[in-house]
Amino acid sequence: MIKVAVSGFKGRMGSEVVRTVLAEKDMELVAVLDHEPTEKNIAELPEFHAENVPVYGDLGQLLSEAHPEAVVDFTTPASAYQNTKKIIEHGARAIVGTTGFTTEQIEELTHLAEAKQTGSLIAPNFAVGAVLMMQFAEKVAAYFPNVEIIELHHDRKLDAPSGTAVKTAEMISKTREKIKQGHPDEKETLPGARGADYEGMRIHSVRLPGLIAHQEVVFGAAGQGLTIRHDSYDRVSFMSGVTLAIRKTAELKTLIYGLENIL
Repeated sequence: MIKVAVSGFKGRMGSEVVRTVLAEKDMELVAVLDHEPTEKNIAELPEFHAENVPVYGDLGQLLSEAHPEAVVDFTTPASAYQNTKKIIEHGARAIVGTTGFTTEQIEELTHLAEAKQTGSLIAPNFAVGAVLMMQFAEKVAAYFPNVEIIELHHDRKLDAPSGTAVKTAEMISKTREKIKQGHPDEKETLPGARGADYEGMRIHSVRLPGLIAHQEVVFGAAGQGLTIRHDSYDRVSFMSGVTLAIRKTAELKTLIYGLENIL
């Protein structure tokens, strides 16, 4: 049995991870973390009244007492880096869906994971369909260098653009000709109207209630266009990627950025 802990278990993603881990036959939920817990065990919550899993308010204490092999973190960009660092330092595997990491932070965490010989994964998106969308976009960009990314999320999301959109742009840039898109004399009559600029391509962020996670990668060329779109209608769409990461990181000795690298 793989001993798993969930950080941010009361969040929308965290609670889905808890339900998923409890249902997996080869996993055992040994602890959960909340920044200000009002209960000591998840059995105090109606949904989990039949379970016996301790609730912690301190990650260090959780790691020292519950001894998880893997910790799934869906918290906030402000705490994700320190959480991930602490998890790896304790020799546990970090499976992180929180976005907002800088390149320098990912590099530092990778070096730490290698020093600890501990497999971990940071993924902007755990939906397998979204990962395939990014891979398809990378391939298309070699032939269609004019591209714009439109990402749409719920209005409670804290970062913009999304980690998925940034990761998509990074992957596209590997095969895309470096060009500046649009008219050279283009002017924004309202600042920000053309979206964020990533190496000449544009990223647009939409935040509306009712949405979950959606993205379009729109390519244009002379006389034709190609759109690749992925939609997550329910947070359960991310769970197959989470369980895959929990299992696959046991085979790694370093930190991997992007679910596509373990598919």
